[in-house]
Amino acid sequence: MKAAELRADEMPAAEVQGAVDALRGRSIAVLTGAGVSTDSGIPDYRGEGAPVRNPMTLQQFLADDAHRRRYWAGSHLGWRRFAGIHPNPGHLALAAMERAGRVTGVLTQNVDGLHRRAGSQRVVELHGAMGQVRCLNCGQLFARQEIAARLSAANPWIDDTEEVELAPDGDVATDRLDGFVIPECTVCGGMLKPDVVFFGELIPSDRFHAAAALVRQAEALLIAGSSLVVNSGIRLLDIAVKRRIPVVIVNRGPTKGDTRATVRLEAGTSETLAALAKSL
Repeated sequence: MKAAELRADEMPAAEVQGAVDALRGRSIAVLTGAGVSTDSGIPDYRGEGAPVRNPMTLQQFLADDAHRRRYWAGSHLGWRRFAGIHPNPGHLALAAMERAGRVTGVLTQNVDGLHRRAGSQRVVELHGAMGQVRCLNCGQLFARQEIAARLSAANPWIDDTEEVELAPDGDVATDRLDGFVIPECTVCGGMLKPDVVFFGELIPSDRFHAAAALVRQAEALLIAGSSLVVNSGIRLLDIAVKRRIPVVIVNRGPTKGDTRATVRLEAGTSETLAALAKSL
């Protein structure tokens, strides 16, 4: 079934009632992971059937020009697909709950920007966003569209690549690297990097503190589509558990927080979030 066809009434009332009881009447902070975006066509890192991947580390990117060429070529191909992907009913349900005053903020481990495109206003993108590129030397920010245009102009052959297999972070495996020109900062000539947190890189402290503040201010925590393998998710869960506020986890497959959840739903996020938006 396509994401656009999912409806709130397709989630059995008995399945979602426990979550409704835990969340109703409370202000809710929401933590989302890759499972929220699978219905938009972006694959999950760790879901059932997900291939084993070895994403590029920050150390590799910084140390070697060949690694940077491979990353930028794959990232450019992935960006073409990423830019055409749309929010699904789960993203839209969270935005609707924020407008209704039920959700106080979305803390996401995703870099796809779909929560903002769906209309969520208070979003903390823990791992950054693919829509921005930063100079590692002078700190200048560039819109990804600008860098994509420069990449296409310098490497016109790369856009002839047809079918690509998209990864959760927008990367694509490619061996078309001969003569690939890497973009440089137009301000200082420094090294550019998408404004996302690579493996081996720490989340900026101010970003994590903003997310933690939202959890501390909320009266409940809803975790959707995250296996909580990444440390940032567990740290936010720890804050909620220590405050003894209700924690609802919605995910397909086990998570590292299951034993500490007030309510645990083994379910898809799109239909569950749509049902919650209808019921809360």
